[in-house]
Amino acid sequence: MEEESVTRKINNSFLRDHNYATEADIISTVEFNPSGELLATGDKGGRVVVFQREQETKSEPQRRGEYNVYSTFQSHDPEFDYLKSLEIEEKINKIRWLPQQNAAYFLLSTNDKTVKLWKISERDRRPDGYNLKDEDGRIRDPSTITSLRVPVLQNTDLMVEATARRVFSNAHTYHINSISVNSDLQTYISTDDLRVNLWNLEITDQSFNIVDIKPCNMEDLTEVITAAEFHPQQCNTLAYSSSRGSVRLCDMRKQALCDTHCKFFEEPEDPSTRSFFSEIISSISDIKFSHSGRFLMTRDYLTVKVWDLNMETRPVQTYQVHDYLRGKLCSLYENDCIFDKFECVWNGSDSVIMTGSYNNFFRMFDRNTKKDVTLEASRENSKPRAILKPRKVCVGGKRRKDEVTVDSLDFSKKILHSAWHPQENIIAVAASNNLYIFQDKVT
Repeated sequence: MEEESVTRKINNSFLRDHNYATEADIISTVEFNPSGELLATGDKGGRVVVFQREQETKSEPQRRGEYNVYSTFQSHDPEFDYLKSLEIEEKINKIRWLPQQNAAYFLLSTNDKTVKLWKISERDRRPDGYNLKDEDGRIRDPSTITSLRVPVLQNTDLMVEATARRVFSNAHTYHINSISVNSDLQTYISTDDLRVNLWNLEITDQSFNIVDIKPCNMEDLTEVITAAEFHPQQCNTLAYSSSRGSVRLCDMRKQALCDTHCKFFEEPEDPSTRSFFSEIISSISDIKFSHSGRFLMTRDYLTVKVWDLNMETRPVQTYQVHDYLRGKLCSLYENDCIFDKFECVWNGSDSVIMTGSYNNFFRMFDRNTKKDVTLEASRENSKPRAILKPRKVCVGGKRRKDEVTVDSLDFSKKILHSAWHPQENIIAVAASNNLYIFQDKVT
């Protein structure tokens, strides 16, 4: 991937000033809608912020790539489970958009226990001229009504409303880590550490348990589910990953309970590289089907792997994200960074993949040219229309100008969550409480 093609222009940095950020302001998920016109973020405070893309004008054609706040609403609130004496955080774990069917938009958001279906709609008219209500909405005395009026719709300022249409709760004993909408547009799955549940979007009081890996004796537990996703075209196919570095592909046509997989993807471990940390760094933090449905991408702590669904024995491509950290695993274990869960995303044509790293770095890998680049999302270089320069990490020897040494990396700054526009080269990356949106260099 040539340097010119991966250089990004920054559109803007959103949300709150990092210097005044609270824990509730930290972004916990980022997601484009299927058209790419809307971008949603969720944070640890249970809020969802939706950005809308600016429409292009003849006077300012360059504003086409900019996203501005469209709607903000409180999706989840903190709760307390009195039976288990357990606090339920309001943090938004995942957001998934539904394909648009009408003028309104729909999205699913989830915290640790509850999934909600939200409707986001516009209203620029209001009814006026009620017979039984006055202008303030108070009920009128029927004896004072001397004539009947025909209510009319009056034009008002545009209002964007977010309404909770469904609440799916009480189905997970453990924390929900992922949700995925099916291609049939009627069902979705919610996944926790040990189970995958299948829901109908219209039914809130019933779900079907389709994967259950909980052993009879919890002392026999050897792995947990880390992520799950539906196939983009085949409504009967889903994949889920485990903390042992494996991915299982299931076919719901085979049986109601998908405890037996139809395909199993796992790369054999090299005994010569085995260490105390091998099991931890092999845990898969994210999986994503390619848009074509032919490939499956997995992210573990140090690598991104691309699997061909027709070949289970080994990945077709393996990309080293930050292999220079292999010698610092001990200190990363001590400060708990080794348990960070990085996401990975495809571009619209499945030719480039992106994932995050530390020091607010994020990596891009071109599958065709085999080239890669490291870029940085920071407030220091976030001037509008500024061109991002590739960054390099110096592993050993003499450090060159503009290079960063491994020891100087800031592990408190990390890119865990990112998203790629479904059709264009526009990306969104979350760094703490800041959202950065980059687009291809415009000549």
